[in-house]
Amino acid sequence: MKKQFLDNKTILVCGGCGFMGSNFIRYVLDNFKKAKIINLDLLTYAGNKKNLAGISSKNYQFVKGNINNLKLMVRLMKTADFIVNFAAETHVDRSIHGGAPDFVRTNVLGVQSLLEALRQSPNVLKMIQISTDEVWGDLPLDSKEKFKEDSPFKPNSPYAASKAAGDLLVRSYVKTYGAPAIVSHSVNNFGPRQFPEKLIPFFALRAMRNQPLPLYGDGKNVRDWLYVDDHTAAILSLLEKAETGGVYAISRGEEFSNLEIAGKILKILNKSKDLITFVKDRPGHDRRYSVDSLKLRRLGWKPKYSFEDQLKKTIAWYRENSNWVYGVLNKSNDINKHIKIN
Repeated sequence: MKKQFLDNKTILVCGGCGFMGSNFIRYVLDNFKKAKIINLDLLTYAGNKKNLAGISSKNYQFVKGNINNLKLMVRLMKTADFIVNFAAETHVDRSIHGGAPDFVRTNVLGVQSLLEALRQSPNVLKMIQISTDEVWGDLPLDSKEKFKEDSPFKPNSPYAASKAAGDLLVRSYVKTYGAPAIVSHSVNNFGPRQFPEKLIPFFALRAMRNQPLPLYGDGKNVRDWLYVDDHTAAILSLLEKAETGGVYAISRGEEFSNLEIAGKILKILNKSKDLITFVKDRPGHDRRYSVDSLKLRRLGWKPKYSFEDQLKKTIAWYRENSNWVYGVLNKSNDINKHIKIN
């Protein structure tokens, strides 16, 4: 990757106070000294300005706002060269337990607002819509099949359906208006500053308190896990090298069952496997995701980080940042009533 490609360029990051967005911003400001960042975030429950604590770069600007505000988006895009949209509702359980309207509002209508602003912004070189592998549905546990960029959409949750709808809007604006947009479909990310409704921090924080780890169904559901900085590097490769209008899958290619993840976390924390408690499965729970990222790798990207090493470092981060943890746990109580995080 040529670091000069972002020299004197401005990236409008939507949803930059969330987990992926904040790690992306930190990575860019640390590694691309001449790049500028405009961070737009509504600061909903998973958006946290503390995720960017300590950033004092003159090349960083925060704007509180909603991607559904078309006038605001048009104004911000006037000075942007690139757009990366992390803004999304992402917790599958919450989409199932009454939160679906929020998912449609952000993941569908919000994306349409961004695309309409993009259509009015000829100065923008490229927009990346951050999506998920969940839009493709799931695969049998005993299958060797992998999803690819042209796999048909078969979303099985309101969350996945809302992301698929947003992705199809991107496709329509590319085909109809020639919008310079790309969709990326990543596997599960993990790392520091991830909201503790997600599996790895959820299990790690409960294990630290000797609380049961509630595992859906038989625990055999399989996911591929990617460290968040590897995801950031993939996005930057797309910004630099990918053709607009394309679709790219992002994966590490290393799969683990949820039961295996729980076991790894307990081993790192030196806790008993007796903490694992099997509970009733959630509706429509996908069995397995597996993604072929060859198209992206041909651009020169490959994952850098070891899953095992980064899992240890991620758990250590949560242990060492109790103030951050308590702050977000208190914030989550009203939002995630369907699960007991703390």
